[in-house]
This record gives sequence, structure tokens and C-alpha cells, in this order.
Amino acid sequence: MVQTLSTIYGAAAAWRRRWYARHADCQRRLERPVISVGNLRVGGAGKTPIVAHLARLLVANGERPAILTRGYGRRRPSAGVTIVSDGSGSRAFTGVDAAGDEPLMLARAVPAAIVAVGADRYLSGRVAELKLGATVHILDDGFQHFQLARDADLLVTSEDDLGDRPLPAGHLREPLTMAVNADAALVDAGYLPAAERVGRALGVPRAFLTTRLLGPPRMVVNGDTVVVPKHSRVFATAGIARPERFFSELIAAEWQVVGTMPFRDHHQFSARDIERIAAAAAATAAAIVLTTEKDGVRFAARDLGGLLLAAVPLTATIEPAYAFQAWLFERLGLAGQRR
Repeated sequence: MVQTLSTIYGAAAAWRRRWYARHADCQRRLERPVISVGNLRVGGAGKTPIVAHLARLLVANGERPAILTRGYGRRRPSAGVTIVSDGSGSRAFTGVDAAGDEPLMLARAVPAAIVAVGADRYLSGRVAELKLGATVHILDDGFQHFQLARDADLLVTSEDDLGDRPLPAGHLREPLTMAVNADAALVDAGYLPAAERVGRALGVPRAFLTTRLLGPPRMVVNGDTVVVPKHSRVFATAGIARPERFFSELIAAEWQVVGTMPFRDHHQFSARDIERIAAAAAATAAAIVLTTEKDGVRFAARDLGGLLLAAVPLTATIEPAYAFQAWLFERLGLAGQRR
């Protein structure tokens, strides 16, 4: 029964994509170029660090990028467009309940980027262009958002996707055959030839390697960097789509993870949750509790009491860096290094 439902789901998703391909007039196009960053898998593909990396790359080359995002998990969504950051680096950010955790995290990670939240990404883009001077857009989680035309469709993927199936039997939003609609694959792999092999298997014309790197932890309360030596006893908690991946990365960074407490994606931490985390960490004699940047945004809005909690930032790179930038800027019609 599950396999049958998976086949039906995949067929419906493929039909939807083909319908939009036949009805291009139903797509709206912004004045400035659009980069779509998306994936086939439901959650946990590592899109957000990629979006931040692209925004930094564009800023470094004299562009004024606008990140257009849906803002999943907002507790107080509003109609129209919510400007989380105007890109000036000095504006006070909208709170996490109105912005959502990922948009607020992106606004803090790339202060020179505009971050606009709303269900209508075209409207968000027009506001960013007309009122805030955006010169290029990054459409977050956009591979299945066909209503907005894009100039570069980037698919974040890994070898794990190759053996997966559409929901509910697997974790895919669309059949693997739909990957051919991407302009480039950004592959989480150990080395470039492996990334190129995954790209070929998916039928994507270009493939680049993505890498993930953990940065120094920062205290959630004040944002100060804290030194957590290797082999320190740490307790880890995360409310993201694939918390086990974060826990594994902490172990790979040579911290001694003595306990973990996962929550569902976008979990709104309560006072009771914080008490449970503190008690579990104390029981393991952990020196500190580590969490993700995304979770840190939500924790920061709560009273942590005496909980010693630090968020571990995650950055991404795309390699070969020069080849990727040259390909992307040519596709978008951007000059690069305007300053």
C-alpha cells in the first residue's frame, strides 16, 4: 500500500512540474535575476548554509542580494511581506515568532543581505527591488516553487538521494527523474569526482562539490564566542529535520558527545524542555550544551535560566570556487567585482 501511495505521489508531483512547463505564462518574472536553491528530499538537505554562502558571494562581488523565503514554522505569520532585514546591517531584526527561525538566522549570518518572508515570493521580490534596491534574488527552497521564474536552478543533493523514493515510502518530494530540470547539482560528497558522479546519475548538466564546516560555538545568551576544547564532554540538542547529522558532526569535530536530546523540526522550546535539557546535561556531567544556529535563534527568545548553551555555526562552501562563480555569474548576466 505504501509503495502504491509513493507511486501516486511521485506521479502527481511530476504532473505538476510538467503542467507548469507547458504553461509558462503562469510563471511571474522579477526584474532582477533569480537563483533558486532547492532539493528533492523533505528537509535536512543543508540548503540554509548554501543560501548564506551564495549571499556572501554576491555581496563580496558588489551585489545587493535579497533572500526570498516562505518562513516555515512562524508562530505569528502576517499577510503580505515581512522584512526581516533590509540589508543595512543596522536595522533591528523582526522577532523569531514573526520572522521564523531560518530567516532570522540568515539575517544575522549575512547582515548585508535583504531577507524577505512571505508566501508570495514574487511580491517579496518586488518589494525588495522597488523599496530596498535588490539587484539579485536567492529563492530559498525553490526547486518545487514553479510560480516564480528563475535564471539558475541549483539542486542541493547527495548520494543518499540516489536510492530514495517519493513520499510516503521514502523522503523525496518528486521522483529522481525530475532532477534533470536543475541547471547544476550542489553535491554533499567527499571529493569532486564523487560529486560529479552523483550529478551524472541524476542527469544534471553541471555538478559542484559542497562542504560543511563547523565554526567556534557562540553563547546563545549574548553571542560571545566560547572556547570548547576538543574532547570536552558536551551534551547536544537539536530541533531540526535530521538532528542525528548534527550530532555526528560534533563527534567528527572531536567533542565527546555524552548525551543527546532531539526534537522535531522548528520545535518551539518550552520552559519544561529547557529544564529537561539542563537535567539531562547535568546527569552526564557535560561541560556545556551545544545546539545548532537555527535552534539557537529559538532558544534566545526563551528564559534559559542557568543553562550553559552555545550554538555551533555551520558554514558551507562550493568547489571549485572560481569555476562555480564564473558559471553562476555568466548564467545570471552579472559582471562580478563591481566595487
